[in-house]
Amino acid sequence: MAAVEVKSFDSPDETRPFQGKGEAKVVQIGGHTVGRGTFEPGWKWSENVKPIAGTDSCQVSHLGYVLSGRMKVFMDDGSEGEVGPGDVVAIPPGHDAEVVGDEPCEMVDFGEFGEYAKSS
Repeated sequence: MAAVEVKSFDSPDETRPFQGKGEAKVVQIGGHTVGRGTFEPGWKWSENVKPIAGTDSCQVSHLGYVLSGRMKVFMDDGSEGEVGPGDVVAIPPGHDAEVVGDEPCEMVDFGEFGEYAKSS
């Protein structure tokens, strides 16, 4: 019989710092990787994660829930959207993003978080 598995972002399996403006706390649970990102004011994917990812835009699919703050997403096709507290968001690969305003954006990501912002 399988047991209930419980983990906390207070004791993550791994912490992945963004270059200069925030971090992702990562837990492995139920065969999935779940991340809680804290994106500080001024954070922008193309400045703070692109050097880690080594791609022109973010190629990770995100399925997230925004806890606080706001983030604007810029898709490679020119479309854009903004998310804030209480929003559930699906972001396909091929995007840039940035924090809007002076409050950190915190988001829990259940998407393809496995290698996101992971330094080699």
